[in-house]
Order: sequence, then C-alpha cells, then structure tokens
Amino acid sequence: MAKQYLIIEFWEFLKHRKKYWLLPIIIVLLLMSALIVFTESSAIAPFIYALF
Repeated sequence: MAKQYLIIEFWEFLKHRKKYWLLPIIIVLLLMSALIVFTESSAIAPFIYALF
C-alpha cells in the first residue's frame, strides 16, 4: 500500500508542478535498476556490467 501511495503522490506532484519532463528520466532509471537487479545472478551479468 505504501508503494501505491508513493506513486500516486509522485504523479500528483508532476501534475501540480507541471514537471512532466521528469517522467522519462524516472522511467529510464527504474528500467536500468531493474536490469541490474534481475541480471546480477545470471550468466550474462559480466556482459551487462561491461556496459557500465
């Protein structure tokens, strides 16, 4: 429930302050962090870490 509240609150902040340009940055950061988390224990991890 706390995660939903955080997302809703962040969305309200974006709407109220007209900061829609932050949304793509947040999405890219979330996708990159998910990529690192999900591949850290796999066989392709050395190749992913070589990109960074």
